[in-house]
Amino acid sequence: MGLIPVFVLAVLFFVMMFGIGFILNMLMKTTWFPAYLFVLVILPVVVYSIWDRSSVTLWEHLSSFHPVDYLTGAAGLAGAVLSGWTIRRLRLGGYKMF
Repeated sequence: MGLIPVFVLAVLFFVMMFGIGFILNMLMKTTWFPAYLFVLVILPVVVYSIWDRSSVTLWEHLSSFHPVDYLTGAAGLAGAVLSGWTIRRLRLGGYKMF
C-alpha cells in the first residue's frame, strides 16, 4: 500500500472516531466513554471477526497484521481520546451543552 492511501486511511479513521466520540460524549454526557468503547468493544470485535481460525494462537494472529493495520487502530484510538479531551475542555470552559 502506498504512502498516500495509508495517510488518508489514518486521517479518515481519526476524524471518524473523533466525530462519533464527540457526538456520543455530547448525547450521553460522558467524557471517556468512546475511548473505553473503542478499546473494550470495537478492537476485539474487529480482531475476532477477521481471525483465521485454522488453529492460530492470538499472538500469531496479531503478528500477522501489517503496520498499516496498527496505524489505523492507533489513529482511531487517538480520535476517540481527543474527543473526550475536547469535551472535557469545553465543559471546563463553561459550555453547558457539552
